[in-house]
Amino acid sequence: MSLLNETFTLKNQIKIPKIGLGTWQSSPEDAYHATKFALENGYRHVDTAATYKNEAAVGKALRDSGVPREEIFVTTKIPAELKSFQEAVDSIKRSMAELDTEYIDLVLIHAPRPWKIMRDNPEQKKYFEENIDVWKALEEAYQSGLIKSIGVSNFDQDDLQNIFDHCDVKPMVNQIIYHIGKTNEELLQFCKDNDLLVEGYSPIATGRLLDNADIKKIAENYQRSIPQLSIRYLLQKDILPLPKSVHEEYILDNAKVDFTISDEDMAFLDQL
Repeated sequence: MSLLNETFTLKNQIKIPKIGLGTWQSSPEDAYHATKFALENGYRHVDTAATYKNEAAVGKALRDSGVPREEIFVTTKIPAELKSFQEAVDSIKRSMAELDTEYIDLVLIHAPRPWKIMRDNPEQKKYFEENIDVWKALEEAYQSGLIKSIGVSNFDQDDLQNIFDHCDVKPMVNQIIYHIGKTNEELLQFCKDNDLLVEGYSPIATGRLLDNADIKKIAENYQRSIPQLSIRYLLQKDILPLPKSVHEEYILDNAKVDFTISDEDMAFLDQL
């Protein structure tokens, strides 16, 4: 059985395929072809976002793939810059229209603060109250059935705790950057303790791991590529990897991760 058929179970008992296709920085044309090809070859999980500006292309690929909608898990995100209840409501409606779907499987708050602040001075302002307002919009859409699962992205412990302290429905997912050489065990454990699934974007560090001799040597021991080792590394930590590719060969290879990294090699990779 391919790993593409295996799932994690969210706290609301929704099943989410263990590997997703990322579409960050994919043009609409590339996102369409990558998504359609991935779905035709066994993928059942696609990750997009309003700020990627490719939701419509992803939605068209869903329809053109021939795969029944109920078999596909689609994630999108409310832009980090939108921090009011009404802006969030409108964003969800826009995403549904762009994807042209009757429901969305998972919607995330893309980041706890606008991207400029996240990059330049993340401690400048926490946006705690604003994130609660956005969360209320997600809860409303979830309770109405428009969204099957809700979560966050790029949230640290204090950002998550703020939501926990003021929510009716707890987040089910926290999507964060996670790869060999950039791990966050404290946040990972906090999420696990609170029954949040962690998704890892950029599992290959946007290609930066490809030149690492230590990682290359371990990958060769398993007769696998560095991307395959990097994706498997996340899976063995119960993190859902979201590898992004627009190349058919890599899309297929990224799913061929049905091997096991030894405890010794995992420990070595942990300390890189």
